[in-house]
Parts: sequence; C-alpha cells; structure tokens
Amino acid sequence: MRPHHVTCPFCEAGELVPFGREFARCGYCGLPLVGSMLETLWDITGLPDALGAHPCECGHPQMRELPDGVFRCPACGSEVLPFEAPGGPAGGTEGYKDLPA
Repeated sequence: MRPHHVTCPFCEAGELVPFGREFARCGYCGLPLVGSMLETLWDITGLPDALGAHPCECGHPQMRELPDGVFRCPACGSEVLPFEAPGGPAGGTEGYKDLPA
C-alpha cells in the first residue's frame, strides 16, 4: 500500500485502490491497472511534488486549458475564465477569474 493517492489515468475521476504491488483498480470506473503502467504510476508518486503552470486550489498540479480559453481542473471540475487584467495594456497580461457557482 502506498501513502500517496493516485488518480485513475483512464477516467481521471476515481482513485486507484491497490490490491498488492502488481494490481490496482479504479474505485470509480472499475478499470484495472497491472504491470509496467501501474509500476510507472507508483514510481511517479514517489517523486517530489511539482506545480504545473496553472495549479488548482484543490491541490491538483495542472488545470487543463480548453479550446475556448477556460481552464478546467480534471480532479474537482472547477473552471476558471481568463480575463484581461485591469489597467494592463491591450492584449497584455491575462489574469484568471473564478466562474460563479
């Protein structure tokens, strides 16, 4: 058993439940992981934490940018809209504004 929580690489919604070192199953979608893919995920969880370009408040390291410019967190589903910073030059620095609940 690992002290780290590993998100399912298939559905990105569930957490992997280990059954020994060689097998794990997603608690949400039920898909199994075995072999080298599972071993690689265990190895990755042992690496030091690193933050991505747009970390989410829930702790997920990387929000994904959608085609319309909205950033979405695959872990918790929160979305953040881009907007132009007040007083900034036209086409300049972008800020981010939380969507209303």
